[in-house]
Amino acid sequence: MKYFVVDAFTDKLFKGNPAGVCLPEEWPDDEVMQNIALENNLSETAFVVKNDDGYDLRWFTPEMEIDLCGHATLASAFVLSNFVDKNAFVIRFKTMSGILTVTRTEDFYEMDFPAIKPARVELTEQMSRSIGAQALESYRSRDLFLLVENECQVLGLTPDFEMMKQLPDCLAVVVTAQGNEVDFVSRVFAPGAGISEDPVTGSVHCALIPFWAERLGKEEMVAKQLSKRGGMLYCKNCGDRVKITGKATLYLQGEILIGG
Repeated sequence: MKYFVVDAFTDKLFKGNPAGVCLPEEWPDDEVMQNIALENNLSETAFVVKNDDGYDLRWFTPEMEIDLCGHATLASAFVLSNFVDKNAFVIRFKTMSGILTVTRTEDFYEMDFPAIKPARVELTEQMSRSIGAQALESYRSRDLFLLVENECQVLGLTPDFEMMKQLPDCLAVVVTAQGNEVDFVSRVFAPGAGISEDPVTGSVHCALIPFWAERLGKEEMVAKQLSKRGGMLYCKNCGDRVKITGKATLYLQGEILIGG
């Protein structure tokens, strides 16, 4: 099985978010894919299989299959357009979250994803304690979103991962604030999915983009994720869809030997 590791949302090695991309000829058993993701120990490993109208795409963390992943979608499009079909500038993926398309323009990859506007919920003391900072507001979609006062607070978080695991009904905890040199910043923690901190997370921007578009009165924004590796995302609010654009670079190319 052909295998790639791609650093997404960056054009520099060892920055952005590394994703594994596997290209099996046909679908392996779910247990095999989960074991490969665990063995890789990256935040996400993508599996891509050709279909009649593009590609089927699935994503696995070291602990579970998930319904939407941005950086591994970008990485998959990067691999396909550079190593499988070099004439493919629009790539169509069938996923658990519906049809996702990625459009390549030179070195940029623009992902068309569903917008998921988070709903405001009651802020609890446990939420603030879990991130080691006083949150101002809290919101939920698939994930828990905590608004803090400024970028400095986002940088200085001291998360309590065991407490985060006890927060109900969320895959990840997203902490966000207005940025100093970009429109907004964030950090993302998902210890319950085997990811202490995700370096750059495209999927949470499905909610962050409509949230900040309304708050800032802007439809086009630049976002930065403030993990140690860091990454830049160029964002557009398009009603019921969002556009998330970034670059990618290849770290590794090889082969996974199943049963050998």
